[in-house]
Amino acid sequence: MTASQEPVAVINLDRYVPGYLTWISNKLSGGASQAYLTAFGTGIETWRLLVLLAIERTMSAQYACRVIGMDKASASRTFKRMQAEGLITMALDAKDGRLRLATLTAKGQALHDEIRELALERERALLNPLSPAERELLVDLLHRLHDNLPSVEEATRRYLQQRHPHAMRKRTSRESQAADQP
Repeated sequence: MTASQEPVAVINLDRYVPGYLTWISNKLSGGASQAYLTAFGTGIETWRLLVLLAIERTMSAQYACRVIGMDKASASRTFKRMQAEGLITMALDAKDGRLRLATLTAKGQALHDEIRELALERERALLNPLSPAERELLVDLLHRLHDNLPSVEEATRRYLQQRHPHAMRKRTSRESQAADQP
């Protein structure tokens, strides 16, 4: 048996949950972004922030990043674009003069309301193959997986620390540098 014929350990893509979640998310986001751009002239990043702003009414980019996992630079750029389009207003937080808060405008709320119907139709179509009980189970399972993400990060940290300590030093250095950024 030559080296090219030796069995190689691979990930079974039919059973690899992170892969499926990523593929579904990427395809859903891509389709939504294309539809929202075509119909409403706005992309998925704006939609995600509109959804959160419709619930929270006022929030910082940092808050949005914590809740929806959006990159801080992307959230800040999207907020600037939304402000230029009149979808939000920006003001300094009265409690923390360094923190900028976005507030949804009437125009932003109207755009949210328009896109909301299409977003809910896409959700209905996605969940169509599932029974009501399966839908409830799926939502419960997704909540549980989301709540478990800190454990995944801890397992990653331990694994890297044990098997790739050089990577941990680089990761810690990058995290420290990011925390020092205003």
